[in-house]
Amino acid sequence: MAYWKKAKLISEYHPDLMVIPECEFFEKTKKNLWFGDNSKKGIGIFSYSDFKFQLHDTYNPSFRYVIPIRVMGMVEFNLFAVWAMDDANNVRQRYIGQVHSALKYYEKLLVEPTIIMGDFNWNAIWDRSPDNPLRGNLADVVELLKSHGIQSAYHEFYREDFGKETKPTFFMYHKHDKPYHIDYCFASSGFSVQQVDVGNFDSWIKKSDHMPLAVTLEYDK
Repeated sequence: MAYWKKAKLISEYHPDLMVIPECEFFEKTKKNLWFGDNSKKGIGIFSYSDFKFQLHDTYNPSFRYVIPIRVMGMVEFNLFAVWAMDDANNVRQRYIGQVHSALKYYEKLLVEPTIIMGDFNWNAIWDRSPDNPLRGNLADVVELLKSHGIQSAYHEFYREDFGKETKPTFFMYHKHDKPYHIDYCFASSGFSVQQVDVGNFDSWIKKSDHMPLAVTLEYDK
């Protein structure tokens, strides 16, 4: 939240584009998009380069915060901006369940160059919880994306398994002893992963309970 008070900190990464969950409202342009029901907390998609955005014409508002965007510029691709939310009316569609359902709905787009990034609010350690009768868990999402040649940049770069991440992206209640890895960037095989960095607790915890996940990709074809 209060992204604009922290924007200068993020600019040090010199990003081409960003997805910021829990971002306050701003006017949409061809280079900045915002979606949300609460003016203080939606999802923002920003271009800090020549990339321009257009909401994909297949967008289905039933999947509130899994948003397909056509990115145009030096490379053209589909971007899915993700902020996985709770769903009190449909528990099977909560958190990772809604991500899985949305990606199944948009599956035809996954054959094109694709990046999927944001707050999934989920880790593989919760996949088998009996309290979560979801339509699909993280393992299902990973397998679906893998079938289209789309993999997690973090896990490819660090050679770590899902559920065994050593670099947390989230500290529940801002507490150092409650670390979880729940933010991801998945990219098509045409993108090669050059670098992945996760912000550290000491530098970021006073600003957010989420650490920035910075991914450097190079498009190969």
